Amino acid sequence: MRIRVGFGYDVHRLADDRELWLGGVKIEHEKGLLGHSDADVLLHAICDALLGAANLRDIGFHFPDNASEYKNIDSKILLKRTLEVISEKGYKVGNIDATICAERPKINPHIPKMQSVIAEILQIPVDDISIKATTSEKMGFVGREEGYAAYAVALIEGLK
Repeated sequence: MRIRVGFGYDVHRLADDRELWLGGVKIEHEKGLLGHSDADVLLHAICDALLGAANLRDIGFHFPDNASEYKNIDSKILLKRTLEVISEKGYKVGNIDATICAERPKINPHIPKMQSVIAEILQIPVDDISIKATTSEKMGFVGREEGYAAYAVALIEGLK
């Protein structure tokens, strides 16, 4: 069995008049993340980790931010397509470990739902999805509440 690891990172700016989507879950907040898609930083970081593990470049290569078909797209669709791409190359997902960096709102109450959503899309047990949340202790762009960041590591296993 071949085992590979990939790392993903994403950031998006907070903006008025946007919904806040994290881990495929809509979270009530006065601002949302700005992007070509729904700007779900967590799912984007996971996509990049999976693509990187399979040596398939990055999310921007597969889903360019200047392509009209991805305008306002639900990032759960991008994650599902990412799974299809790595599956075509002969890989399945082993596990995901991810961290969301945000000052507000509190993310921890939403983590179980995010784990469920992501596990269902990736067709793996919920126990194989680890999501953590932290702040930036009021430092940097996250600390000033200008945006969010997310980091993810993915383990994939070769099927051949």
